[in-house]
Amino acid sequence: MTSRRAFLGASIAAGLSLSFPKGLRPLYPPARAAIWAPLLEPSKGETLITILHTNDTHSQIDPILENDKTYAGKGGVARRATLVKRVRKENPNTLMIDAGDVLQGTPYFNFYKGEVEYKAMSLIGYDAGTIGNHEFDNGVEALAKAYQFANFDIVSTNYDVRGSALESRVKPHAVKEVGGLRIGLFGMGIRPEGLITPDNFKPVKYLDPVSTVREAVKLLREQERSALVLGMSHLGYYPNPQRDEVGDTQVAAQVEGIDFIASGHTHTFMEKPVMQKNPAGQDTIIFQVGRSGIYVGRVDFILRDGKVTASAGRLLDLRDESLA
Repeated sequence: MTSRRAFLGASIAAGLSLSFPKGLRPLYPPARAAIWAPLLEPSKGETLITILHTNDTHSQIDPILENDKTYAGKGGVARRATLVKRVRKENPNTLMIDAGDVLQGTPYFNFYKGEVEYKAMSLIGYDAGTIGNHEFDNGVEALAKAYQFANFDIVSTNYDVRGSALESRVKPHAVKEVGGLRIGLFGMGIRPEGLITPDNFKPVKYLDPVSTVREAVKLLREQERSALVLGMSHLGYYPNPQRDEVGDTQVAAQVEGIDFIASGHTHTFMEKPVMQKNPAGQDTIIFQVGRSGIYVGRVDFILRDGKVTASAGRLLDLRDESLA
């Protein structure tokens, strides 16, 4: 019989990232199982929460064109919808989130100004998303019109949208109840200078992400009684910043209480999630899955008495043969 330690090692080699604060647990089912299968097996009295996430999908409604030398045929919202449906059938305690830059990149955006993208996400069953810099390509008023097709929460913690057309569409934080547990959500947007035409950003104001997120996490933990706190970030992933970049790693290193950051903006193709220590010495999971909806990220949490006891994450390829 394969030992638990050998089984765990084989699973990590297959692309899983795992954290077991209270000792080793067996994966369930094995790493070669169907793409929608749970990564962890909860015991009696525990709850399994699944987080699915995307970033920088950039209006890629269809699969990548066949003449693409690297990702031909990958992605596509139809397969993403199938995946989400099957994951939720296996574990109804599933949350689907996005880290921004839903718009810009194909003629769907040029012709339909965001309607197709947000209708597709609503049909897939997204629960929340945040704002990327390309969301402002047609200006604030146009973005507000596009958001009427989003049947899910848009969350931005460090963009002050008061007094703008986005005020009724964008929340500074959100709370979802999943599996009887409260899950707090915040969103982080990139500094607009050099990325967003000033007239397209006005009158929205950019605020420091570290201080605003610290305040939001405190509120989500203490007032909203959130068992999990998740970030949707369009700051970018900079594990070794060369200049003054403030990305997900830098925020996680300075703010306590964040369980997971769904990362975006830098189009980083991570093979598996990474961990960043916060000021209390606890881990924040960070995961970014490239661009164009080629992959979906998955992170599973097991909670007992409102506390995380284990987590596992992996990259989901929409061209996995088990999804056919």
